[in-house]
Formats: sequence, structure tokens, C-alpha cells
Amino acid sequence: MTNGRPTPAAEPLLGRDENGPERKHRWNYRQLVGMLGYLQHTTRPDIAMATHQCARFSANPKLVHERGIKRICKYLLTSMDKGIVFKPDLSRGLECHVDADFAGGWATGDKSTPESVLSRAGYVISYAGCPIHWCSKLESEIALSTTEAEYIAMSMAMREVLPFLNLMSELSAFLPQQLTEKQPRFFCTVWEDNRSCIRVAESPKFTPRTKHIALKYHHFRRFVADGTLEIKPISTNEQTADIFTKPLPERKFVHLRKKLCGW
Repeated sequence: MTNGRPTPAAEPLLGRDENGPERKHRWNYRQLVGMLGYLQHTTRPDIAMATHQCARFSANPKLVHERGIKRICKYLLTSMDKGIVFKPDLSRGLECHVDADFAGGWATGDKSTPESVLSRAGYVISYAGCPIHWCSKLESEIALSTTEAEYIAMSMAMREVLPFLNLMSELSAFLPQQLTEKQPRFFCTVWEDNRSCIRVAESPKFTPRTKHIALKYHHFRRFVADGTLEIKPISTNEQTADIFTKPLPERKFVHLRKKLCGW
């Protein structure tokens, strides 16, 4: 019986390791990545970051990547009967926790490749306190600051949140009239742990420090202005989306997993 692991990923972040040692075993790496990808998309969001990290190197996996994917499997061995425990809280509506890890690969990983300077974005969209959609992936452009990385991550998350709001609004038209005395107001609470990012999102104008940010990332600002999106600050220690951005110490990982998965 192999030993389990308390977390699915550990530092440092994985890099290409092109000159590193070859894999020891010849099992199908891509097939296992696909299985883990299906699992993290359905019932195990706690392995999303670790799985995406391993999936990036499917074309030429080395020993370090083999060990990374084995760690995920060892972690799953300790929680084979777990998934997502839904505990609906009717006092909460649509919420989105969003976070980013600024240039994490540059700080702890391989500095010889261009993608090492990309930041990782993570977010989870919940309704009534129950997660319904989550994501962990690298941002497509280089951010020049933590604020910019967080803002890009927020913009990515809003591309999913706004269609959810539209769907909720359309479905409300089919409710019996006796159940809706007045037209309900649909909005989303966005939890962000970077106050500078919140100021950028709420500001009606650009500043010298933000004018270089690509226009495509500002698409959601009018929804912030009209109250459809309410951005609120949250402590870094309570930011659920942090579990999607980087390997975490066991204590913090377990705390955020409890918030995300319910166990």
C-alpha cells in the first residue's frame, strides 16, 4: 500500500525540465491526465490546480512530471470516498471568488521558458454557497504587477459570471406570476483579496498605472457601475479561490478545501 499525501501539489511549481531525467515507467501519461481532468471538472475541484499543472507537459513528460501526477493519485487515495458536499444556504445568491498568483513560475520554477512569467488565475462560481463552476489556468498575457494579475483573473471570471446572470434572468420569465410579486434583481457578489484590483474595477477612468492594461479586460466595468456586480474585499486566508492558484501548506489547503468541498 503506497503512502498517501495531504495535498495534491507541492512546491516548487513544475517546469519543462527539458534536460532533466527521463521517466522511470512507461504508463500512458496523457490518459491519466485525461482521467484526472474529468474528475476535477465534476466532483474534485481540490485537484484542479495540480491537474492543470501536470497537463501542461503532456507532450514531453519527464521524471518530475511523473512524480507530480503520482502525488495527485496518492492524495486521492486518502479521500477516495470524497467529492462535494452541498449545503445550500438560501441567504446567499450568486457569488464568485477570484484570485491570482503573480508570476509564480518565475519565483519558484523554471526561469528559462517564456511561460514561467505568466500568472495563474483561479476562480469558483457558487450559488447558495454551492460551487457550480471553477477554473484554474494560466493567464494568456504577462502581468506587470500583482494588481494587474488579479484584474486579469477577475475579467476571466466575469466572462463566466455574466452569462450565468443572463440565464437566471431568462429563467425568471417562466416562473408563475403568483410566485413573483415583483421583478427580482439579479446580481453577483465578487470576492477579491486585492484592494488595488477592486479600486481599478470600480474606477470610472484609467490611471497612468493601469492605462496599459488591454481593453478586452475592461468589459465588465459597466456592470460594476450599475450594481450588477458587487465587488467586496475578503481576507487572503478566507479566499477560497487561492486553492486554484498555487500549492498551499497543508493547514491552509485543508481550511480552504472545507469551504470549497464541504469536508
